[in-house]
Amino acid sequence: MRARCSNPKNVSYHNYGARGIRVLFHSFDAFLAEVGLKPSGSHTIDRIDNDRHYEVGNVRWATRREQNLN
Repeated sequence: MRARCSNPKNVSYHNYGARGIRVLFHSFDAFLAEVGLKPSGSHTIDRIDNDRHYEVGNVRWATRREQNLN
């Protein structure tokens, strides 16, 4: 998540950081308080509104299928 948003050498940077998407959590603890522990190995972090940042109220755990539908 952080690398996609902040590292221009990351393969996915053009879809995230280059579009202005940022991680707005000030710490891992704040992130964890928002989404909780990863429910399973098939879940990854998802932005509910893809035009908004990784921020409070806009992140959730989702399966690949759920993300594709978003």
